[in-house]
Amino acid sequence: MNGWIVFAIVIALWNIITFALYGADKQKARKNERRISEATLILCAFLIGGMGAVLGMSVFRHKTKHLKFKLLVPIAFILNIVVVALILRHFDVMSFWK
Repeated sequence: MNGWIVFAIVIALWNIITFALYGADKQKARKNERRISEATLILCAFLIGGMGAVLGMSVFRHKTKHLKFKLLVPIAFILNIVVVALILRHFDVMSFWK
């Protein structure tokens, strides 16, 4: 399997996991159970899980009133895009598809 396909799959899986963490934390909040820490949720967003975090906040309506999340999660998402773009540019992935 091509390394770039693996790279894309890993990023997709991590975003799915991050999305699921936001959903799990919302469920735990409803059931008054022990929660996933805010630091963990934000860290997952910055570790290339920004899209999953943004979608998790939106779909589950979770952490949308917390200023920390309203600011940091979109920043994480933008940084994720920049990092992936720089990686793709550095390794000149587009020449692979030509």
